[in-house]
Amino acid sequence: MLKRIGVIALVLAVFVLMVWFTSINPGEMEIDLAFLKIQPSVPLALAVTFVLGWAFGLLSMTFYSLRLTNERRRLRTALRISESEVTSLRSLPIDDAD
Repeated sequence: MLKRIGVIALVLAVFVLMVWFTSINPGEMEIDLAFLKIQPSVPLALAVTFVLGWAFGLLSMTFYSLRLTNERRRLRTALRISESEVTSLRSLPIDDAD
């Protein structure tokens, strides 16, 4: 719960800093995309950069989380198989174990 509140506070702080920074930097800038030149305002360019960076980070974390979930499921299956093997070996009489 405290971790979630901390993350929300951090996101809000970054958002407030972004709004403050863009409000003190009025003007326009030129962006050359090799096939297109656009001249957005500085606040718009910074806001779009912020949102795209956030979306890329979220997408990256989603793929990482899915990979960890898949590995965890695989390891749980291997653990279940190993535990059943140990249980079956423990139930053998001592004479049969040699």
